[in-house]
Amino acid sequence: MSQNVADQIVTMLVAAGVKRIYAVTGDSLNHLNDAVRRNGQIKWMHVRHEEAGAYAAAAEAELEGIGCCAGSAGPGHVHLINGLYDAHRSNVPVIAIAATINTNEMGTEYFQGTNTIKLFDDCSLYNQLITTPVQAPHMLQTALQHAIHRKGVAVIGLPGDVSAQKAQETETSLHTYRTNSILRPAAQELKDLAGFLNETKKIVIYTGIGAADAHNEVVALAQKLNAPVGYSFRGKMSMQYDNPNEIGMTGLLGLPSAYHAMHEADLLLLLGTDFPYSQFMPTDNKIIQIDECPEKLGRRAKLYMGLHGNVKDTLEALLPMIDQKSDDDFLQTELKIYGMINDRLQTFAKESGETDKIEPEHVAAVINEMASSDAIFTLDTGMCCVWGARYLHATGFRKTLGSFNHGSMANAMPMAIGAQAAYPGRQVIAFCGDGGISMLLGDLATIQQYRLPVKLIVFNNRALGMVKLEMEVQGLPDNETDMVNPDFALVAQAMGFTGINVHEPSELRPALETAFNSDGPVLVNIFTNADSLAMPPKLEWEQAKGFAMSMTKMMLTGRMDEVMNIIRTNYKHIREVL
Repeated sequence: MSQNVADQIVTMLVAAGVKRIYAVTGDSLNHLNDAVRRNGQIKWMHVRHEEAGAYAAAAEAELEGIGCCAGSAGPGHVHLINGLYDAHRSNVPVIAIAATINTNEMGTEYFQGTNTIKLFDDCSLYNQLITTPVQAPHMLQTALQHAIHRKGVAVIGLPGDVSAQKAQETETSLHTYRTNSILRPAAQELKDLAGFLNETKKIVIYTGIGAADAHNEVVALAQKLNAPVGYSFRGKMSMQYDNPNEIGMTGLLGLPSAYHAMHEADLLLLLGTDFPYSQFMPTDNKIIQIDECPEKLGRRAKLYMGLHGNVKDTLEALLPMIDQKSDDDFLQTELKIYGMINDRLQTFAKESGETDKIEPEHVAAVINEMASSDAIFTLDTGMCCVWGARYLHATGFRKTLGSFNHGSMANAMPMAIGAQAAYPGRQVIAFCGDGGISMLLGDLATIQQYRLPVKLIVFNNRALGMVKLEMEVQGLPDNETDMVNPDFALVAQAMGFTGINVHEPSELRPALETAFNSDGPVLVNIFTNADSLAMPPKLEWEQAKGFAMSMTKMMLTGRMDEVMNIIRTNYKHIREVL
């Protein structure tokens, strides 16, 4: 039996290392689905919503180097868009197959017809529609090369009738090439950089995901320069561990220590980070940025020097040129500040809370203590990210995944699906907000169907916590941020797996022990303090004024008890950042 186009596509995906296609099958995808069944080397993962499939594929791509999702004609592939935006902005290689209506029906406003080129143009770096069998291998090979080497989403539009047609031989390569090139600045640029670093007294290094493979080189450079090392959230798990010079994160989720060091330094060295918040960047000292994507140089801050290079390759060439500094006064001062802040964070985490008001800092700290050294954490956007950023510690083996660039809700649970499917033997723990998990609740059925031993931790504060904070620092009383939730533990039980409610602080550890010792999926629904809000490391006067105004407005509308609870709960954070 000769191959059809769908068979050819599956064969190429297998050769490229794709192990799963996350999709909801139907009409225009049926031939691809059947090709997967007959091939036997790739798994069709039946998600309940295509958005969940795109997030799962993005998680697998970040961990494994390639991921794949698919959506059927019209609504099916439209549902992929949010997850694909997240993957594209996170620079992870995802192949999206947007099955669509038959070619003879295009351009006639046919049922479920869409223009896939227009639809996916803003969330992809390659986006083409196959209309003949001869195009299929050429386009898929090009899509794979784009996704893997340029690190992003590649979309293939696939009409249902084309997928059923006889595959055509091609004279061009069907192989996916993975290269290992050395990328670093020119010799004179490295010499200039070394000279400036050797001359400068107070230096801070700040790293991102682009320095993930350069832990040892960054630590070696920091020790030569006596430089404190900060990091972004995506850079934390690769840089915090075994790093005597680390001073934590800055940004909306970070700590005052990193912010302080960056602003006290003479020079800030940005390595593999395109830090998004310019308001946290210093303006009175020099900034040097090194990144393998030259288009990112200088778009967040004014640079003294911008260099194009892979961080590991660049530092390997740079290190022999760097003199050992003897003065470590600046480093010791900043480490002392970081130590004091860290001590206070741990003090906050010891406050366990009360009935139905369990402190989320305590929950995150206990999970960090109990989780395995190679756990993979997925985190919903919002307050879950804050607690994860501040209380999950790196070991050199742990990973954290989240919607760190796109900032979407509902990502943690589907990302956990992709992570657990890729690593069935590792512990995968999802920090889910009650708002986030509500959005894609149906995919709990996917977890049960494939018996993925995911541990879903629901921070159930009955509110959109981050939105509440945003409104309050703008001087607005929170409005319609409350959540009326189902019993999430009973929902998990209805889906067929273990669900546990935690109302009392004393119930937390036993519930987590039960979850982490279980061979199957478990949802732990923790009733956290709805008034617990985490402030950023630098609170602007306008934000402080706005917070005070919002509290006043709430009091004037009769919400005095709520105001007092908010102030009591968050005084510790307000005190830290003012």
